[in-house]
Amino acid sequence: MAQKVATRDAYGEALVELGRERKDIVVLDADLSKSTKTAGFAKIFPERFFNMGIAEANLMGTAAGLAAAGKVPFVSTFAVFAAGRAFDQVRNSIAYPHLNVKICATHAGITVGEDGASHQSIEDLALMRALPGMTVIVPADGPETKQAVRAAAAHNGPVYIRLGRSSVPVLFDADYEFTIGRAAVLRRGEDVALFACGILVAEALQAARQLAEKGIRAAVLNVSTLKPLDEEAVVALARQTGAVVTCEEHNIIGGLGSAVAEVLGEKCPVPLERVGVRDVFGQSGKPAELLEHYGLTAAHIAAAAERALARKAGRA
Repeated sequence: MAQKVATRDAYGEALVELGRERKDIVVLDADLSKSTKTAGFAKIFPERFFNMGIAEANLMGTAAGLAAAGKVPFVSTFAVFAAGRAFDQVRNSIAYPHLNVKICATHAGITVGEDGASHQSIEDLALMRALPGMTVIVPADGPETKQAVRAAAAHNGPVYIRLGRSSVPVLFDADYEFTIGRAAVLRRGEDVALFACGILVAEALQAARQLAEKGIRAAVLNVSTLKPLDEEAVVALARQTGAVVTCEEHNIIGGLGSAVAEVLGEKCPVPLERVGVRDVFGQSGKPAELLEHYGLTAAHIAAAAERALARKAGRA
């Protein structure tokens, strides 16, 4: 069984490493540091850690001020609070003046599980994608998360990194190199292309193996940067395969599926199936149960690929 690591754990480790290397890194949290994993940074660098309490608007506003003063703030709370409750401050205090704030939102998606719909953020990517100048990243595993955090620190401008609560399979080696705006082909295939982000990258790879047993050759593209989207890679695989499936732990409106549809609609229209939450709120349950209930497993992705292939062949 593949090793599993939660992306929030990798985020906490990356913060400590960055803190040792750069004195301009500061970390802010909304009284959730044990859950968001910023507690490790707080213990080692207490003079550069700020617990803002359960006051997300103040959290974002203070981060904006620190960025304006030359610091590089990493801001953490649950995704539903970072993107939702504090949206006005993210928009007007961080994105509009294009300040150098890194929003690392944990507990995203429905795999928050038993916390229920109020804490399951399935619209955060839509909100963040709509903000001009905001870079949006959804790492697939621990090593990619560490690379993404480093890339965000080196990037000049606001960044939103979406992280999860549950442990996910480790897909990449420690020497994996992440680049903002660059998608990575993880598996080659000529029949259908599976575009995935976050925890559904592992499911897409499993789906590709299931399809291979039926003689269907599926390519898998890890689209970890939703904005700016790697349009060249998206269009190239769409042209090569003629059929596309997008896979995300997010509402099908506004996330990866929408981003891909926007590009393909303009540059390379092909049959497209979107795997994601079908515009409904989540509910309480174990993560695996919710992924099955909302159709976000490898079997559902494989079925979507077969629907896309049928449309490509004119059978549907």
